[in-house]
Amino acid sequence: MSAFTHPPQFAATPSVVPDTDTRTIPAHDPMWNVVVLNDDVNLMSSVVHIFRQVFGYSTERARRHMLEVHQLGRSIVWTGGREAAEHYVHLLQQWHLRVQLEAHV
Repeated sequence: MSAFTHPPQFAATPSVVPDTDTRTIPAHDPMWNVVVLNDDVNLMSSVVHIFRQVFGYSTERARRHMLEVHQLGRSIVWTGGREAAEHYVHLLQQWHLRVQLEAHV
């Protein structure tokens, strides 16, 4: 006979179900606008090119935003989550555009 014995088998522990739902509901992440401001340095054709490169906009859409910047002094070129908005601000600043981040109202 073998001296080896099997460990005792225990019944599975029953799962505990709370009386109330304790899951955390994340707060709604606010939206942010990426705003390009007018300047006297960049050519209009360059701004259209930058919008096409950074956002993948069509020539028509990029031109529309460029004209808003030129005529109104500013254009909201993108709206979304803060992390992505900060990324776009950084990219546009690398192209030497005047840009700011503002809370979407």
